[in-house]
Amino acid sequence: MRKRPKHSPLRPSWRCPACGILWPCSAAKLRLLGEYREDRPGLLIHLAEVQKAAEVDLTTLNPDVVLPDLTPRFVGWAEAR
Repeated sequence: MRKRPKHSPLRPSWRCPACGILWPCSAAKLRLLGEYREDRPGLLIHLAEVQKAAEVDLTTLNPDVVLPDLTPRFVGWAEAR
């Protein structure tokens, strides 16, 4: 059985099980930047896909709540400055 990285999202809440804060936490961001060091477009695509999954989970978890724009949380931090 493959072990999950410590700072992977806990679904369906999309919180970090290690930190307890909204995912991606700082540790997850650093890990992702390292994994995609040579492929920033690949990182952005991955994060956009993860954002879509989070939107589905969070909408299912809270059907009567309008979600805020999750782009800054999931993709915005990784865009080139």
